[in-house]
Amino acid sequence: MGYGLVEVVGGDHRGPGWRYVECGVIAADTEQDMPARLASIGAELTEVIGELSPTMLAIEKAFHGKSAASALKLGQVRGAVMLLAGQHGLPVFEYGPTVIKRAVAGHGRATKHDVQQRVQLLLGLNRTPRQDAADALAIALCHANYVQVPLAAGPARVDA
Repeated sequence: MGYGLVEVVGGDHRGPGWRYVECGVIAADTEQDMPARLASIGAELTEVIGELSPTMLAIEKAFHGKSAASALKLGQVRGAVMLLAGQHGLPVFEYGPTVIKRAVAGHGRATKHDVQQRVQLLLGLNRTPRQDAADALAIALCHANYVQVPLAAGPARVDA
């Protein structure tokens, strides 16, 4: 699971502004059972929240995965993340994959590679972030856009 933090800073006539804070990947041991993996992810995410003190959390909306089993696992991780957000008083915002891709790459059919490159460019990073971290930063950038330039429907109602 990737995580990415950006800080919303004053934009100008060209649009919203943001500053890269940090990104990374939390990898649970696939040899462990699901409760142990969720505990591991939760512990690491708690450390990230404690260290970096985010004020809100944005996640990708659930979508139909490759299989029912992978969709179930994704749902379990999303539930654990939402629980942690609630325990830390962080509001949760959700965005569909197409909305996220459109926000960072300009169109909803961008590839993973396109998203990685755009995230690197938009945040002025020296290296392309790992795929999961780039996805997380893309979600953060998507939310940052809606925080600064809210749509009429509001960020919680944006759908792909």
